[in-house]
Amino acid sequence: MNRLDRYIERQMQAPEMRDLIEKEIAGLQVGIMIARLREALKMNQTQLAARAGMNASKISKIESSPKNVTLNTLTRIARALNRRVKIDFVRVSGRSVAVAHKRETVGHKRRVALTR
Repeated sequence: MNRLDRYIERQMQAPEMRDLIEKEIAGLQVGIMIARLREALKMNQTQLAARAGMNASKISKIESSPKNVTLNTLTRIARALNRRVKIDFVRVSGRSVAVAHKRETVGHKRRVALTR
């Protein structure tokens, strides 16, 4: 194990860092999945973009760094790939998750509490 491996291992012990890394990996998996499906259909990014009604630079950005991609955009890409979007909520094991609860309404402002 080299120094970089040890550093990464130490960083992954911190829950905040692990959560950030897991989020980034999940996002990258979406981009990789789109690229693989596109390539399996022997399409380039320009062809996929044309089918999805968007420009090729947006497809490129989504495949390489998918941040804040809307469900509408994913649906358009999925249809262009002859697919559909499937969303699944999977239980997080071994960790508590923050959950928003409606607490009270004061005037026009609603207060929300995060619980673990």
